[in-house]
Amino acid sequence: MDTEYRWSTITRDDVEAWAGLVNHLGDVDGTEEYYAAEDLAEELDSSQLDPARDTFAVWADDQLVAFGKVTVKSTPDRDGLVGAQLDGGVHADHRRRGLGRELMARLEARAAEKGGEQHDGAEGYFGIAGARAGSATQAFHESRGYQVARWFNLMARPLTPGETAADVLDGRAAPPGVRFRRPGPDDEAAVREAHAAAFADHWGSAPPDPARWHESWTARSTRHAVSRLAVDDDGAVLAYSLASQWEERAAYLDLVGTVPSARGTGLGSAVLAESIAAAAATGDYDLIELDVDSDSLTGATRIYERLGFTLKFATSAMRRPVTFGGTA
Repeated sequence: MDTEYRWSTITRDDVEAWAGLVNHLGDVDGTEEYYAAEDLAEELDSSQLDPARDTFAVWADDQLVAFGKVTVKSTPDRDGLVGAQLDGGVHADHRRRGLGRELMARLEARAAEKGGEQHDGAEGYFGIAGARAGSATQAFHESRGYQVARWFNLMARPLTPGETAADVLDGRAAPPGVRFRRPGPDDEAAVREAHAAAFADHWGSAPPDPARWHESWTARSTRHAVSRLAVDDDGAVLAYSLASQWEERAAYLDLVGTVPSARGTGLGSAVLAESIAAAAATGDYDLIELDVDSDSLTGATRIYERLGFTLKFATSAMRRPVTFGGTA
């Protein structure tokens, strides 16, 4: 007997089921992306998301077997392109039944509609993140006209109790005239401005939306105790390493950056070493991870390797061009 599926949007009552599905996908698709229900509840409250219009859920009886959501960036990137990010997936036991095609059709239709509402006439793209090389996920999206635009390396480093920033740097000295400290509530705007400057010339980067930045800064997953800022004598932020936690015993570095005027000084390595040491000192983590653009113009992958990070695997950023307000 064919399974009867029911479509709905995602509500706060669904976050436990949503987390169960997302974590299942992290296992079966090998992406290792895991979320707690509380983190997903915060996503529903995001300023970028209208759950009644931007989310999709597919149910088989009382089991959530597929989900999708759409977000559209508030500002174009450095190339003048507006990004509409499509996220979702289908439970392994319910694939090859047409759910993926129907879900993507609905996500793309909503992305085109939302992009047209916010950026009518703008050039942009539908974006898909997280597919492993050669995976069925990658092949599925290629069949819909998406192409790999970039590869991102997930890198990890074990933590040793008692190791210091000097140990991590292995004899390389931190730049003089710089002070390292954890961020506080009053640093939110300054770090956002430093991040905008640090990533202005990076692929796919757009100025951070202040409301979205605030949501990230105050999220339950954020770990300011492991994050570090490098500031000069006047208190200006020169570099930053911002941490979060998504899994037990694992710290994750969401953002690591250095303002252009401080590049080439070793400050990026130094501020990262401070975060590594802070994570080790807590005793709460066994390893620390980060994702990096494999073609980063700053040579970030090499920097991370020198600090003890090794490659776990790579995932793709896939895109399909679109003119918002035109034909998807």
